[in-house]
Amino acid sequence: MNAQNKNPNLPFFEISSEKNNYASVNIIYRLIEGAGYRYYWASKDLKKGDLEYKPNSTSISSYETLEHIYVLSETILNSVFNKVNYRPTNQIPESYQKLREGTLNNLKKFNDVIINKSEDDLKIIKIIFNRDGREVSFPFWNLLNGQISDMIYHTGQIVSFRRTTGNPIQKGVNVFLGKTKTFN
Repeated sequence: MNAQNKNPNLPFFEISSEKNNYASVNIIYRLIEGAGYRYYWASKDLKKGDLEYKPNSTSISSYETLEHIYVLSETILNSVFNKVNYRPTNQIPESYQKLREGTLNNLKKFNDVIINKSEDDLKIIKIIFNRDGREVSFPFWNLLNGQISDMIYHTGQIVSFRRTTGNPIQKGVNVFLGKTKTFN
């Protein structure tokens, strides 16, 4: 578990300026930006002790939570292409740095595509799962209350866990404004 953050140029360092209308795709875009921004700062500069932390012996660790968030981000990205999500997955990056980069880049790629979708396009987006050859699909709505909401929830766990280990998120992170004040 490599706990170094070597790429300061990852997406979602901050949230972009407001769009000029409340079209569905703009709202979805902003929701992903909010999730990405929270994840960016929650997962930044985690140390070995942070990654290994478990609230108790039956819980999953922060690192395992990051793996779960990565899988959620992959499902979010795959949905915009109506691409099948195979379960169980075996495509999880094997380091903290690659998990973090992969998650943030998956969300950025999703946003790069979703922003150009129409209302009619949203109606045909499906979340498709295949487990042992059995395929099921769900409408785009389920992505909102499913994977996107779950990602935000688990990102909050990372924030809480790192506080417990004595490594809180960087001072100045403002999720309301989507900007981070720097202190020298």
